Amino acid sequence: MANFVLQVPSTLRNFTVSASSNGAPPGGSGSSGGGPVIVELPLDKIRRPLMRTRANDPNKVQELMDSISEIGLQVPIDVLDVDGTYYGFSGCHRYEAHQRLGLPTIRCKIRRGTKETLRHHLR
Repeated sequence: MANFVLQVPSTLRNFTVSASSNGAPPGGSGSSGGGPVIVELPLDKIRRPLMRTRANDPNKVQELMDSISEIGLQVPIDVLDVDGTYYGFSGCHRYEAHQRLGLPTIRCKIRRGTKETLRHHLR
């Protein structure tokens, strides 16, 4: 069973989302509660240290803008939480699509990391 916790800023809602292939209720045996956390974060709270390394494909960004406008973001971007600061290293096209659409937040899959983990990503 996969458990995800969806947390959003306090001005929005906070609820848990669980999924199971066998229909078992969440929190059963074998559930560690330490899985990924899905969070709706303000774009301006995500640092993008590698954003200037390459340009995004404008056609892909436009396709994502169209899709996000119609059905919403389907796959959250991956974000690293280091001591309460969020760093995004992937999802560049999805992030830009949200920016260009003027959306204030983006759905993120958060994983906690150390400063050493951050240094590894910056190499």
